[in-house]
Amino acid sequence: MMLPTHAMVGLALAAPLVSIAPEIAPAALVGALAGSVAPDLDLYSGHRRTLHYPTVYTLLAAPAVVAAAVVTLPATVAIAAFLLGATVHCRMDRYGGGLELRPWEGTSERAVYDHVRGRWRRPKRWIRYDGSPGDLTLLAGLSLPLLVVLDGSFRIVAVAALAVGVAYVALRRRLASLAPVVFGYAPEALSRYVPNRYRR
Repeated sequence: MMLPTHAMVGLALAAPLVSIAPEIAPAALVGALAGSVAPDLDLYSGHRRTLHYPTVYTLLAAPAVVAAAVVTLPATVAIAAFLLGATVHCRMDRYGGGLELRPWEGTSERAVYDHVRGRWRRPKRWIRYDGSPGDLTLLAGLSLPLLVVLDGSFRIVAVAALAVGVAYVALRRRLASLAPVVFGYAPEALSRYVPNRYRR
């Protein structure tokens, strides 16, 4: 799934605290948002493997959530929310398409790497691919309620995520054709950082 969708899932996880415990809601929202986007920082360095830990994040998130419930401080809540956001991100990647430039073709059986089992998990393709109409539907279904529940900077993030998501979905297939051309002009020093899926 696309990054804006992951971001909105993170905010949606923490959003109930806005009414339940407003004093810790900002920490939870920041933590969940950061955790839900952090795994994709590996986009150009072993994507869905380097920073994606579907099992490890789960094992860390469970005690962190308990600790935050027992010792409810902004720091403990933010850490728990971060780990929960990262956990859900890695799990969600398995429900989308494979790790390939044109995931609508369904040629890749690599969704996310499981470091504990030492193997790639297969994509389930419930959301056919990142930037698909289904992905946009999920993004809209999450972000529109958040526009009502959240305010300030978090509302701006939700608006930006929806805008970026709409643009990405509109351009997704064209970008797949354009990427090999653009990255073909990468200087030799940078070409080793270009993922294989972006090469012709």
